[in-house]
Amino acid sequence: MNYLRFVEEKLINLVYSERIMVRGRPPSSPIRKNIIEILYYLHQGYGYQISKIYLELFPKVTQRSIYHHLRMGVKTRELIVQEVKQEQGDYSWGSTVEKIIYALGPGAQPVGEKRVKEYMDRIKKN
Repeated sequence: MNYLRFVEEKLINLVYSERIMVRGRPPSSPIRKNIIEILYYLHQGYGYQISKIYLELFPKVTQRSIYHHLRMGVKTRELIVQEVKQEQGDYSWGSTVEKIIYALGPGAQPVGEKRVKEYMDRIKKN
């Protein structure tokens, strides 16, 4: 009888904990939400450009993190790749650079954050 009660309690705990605890990383990210806010006012932009604006407005993150969230945003359909450009120049790594132009996708839900709008208005005036 004690064994049955033990098994029953284990099953109840298992079902209850699986409803509350979700495995893996959360599908949304504060970094990606901030990137979406930037692209809402910028309309389109490439990784380095978005990264520079991000660092001016939000807590510091690495460029690697920005690029990671740009790729994840494409996977989650919050962002789309609008264009891939090859530009010639004299760079430390070679003579060409690939610029991936991102825009908001169908899954993006920008809020219209005030400080991003003010920053973008200030940039456009200069």
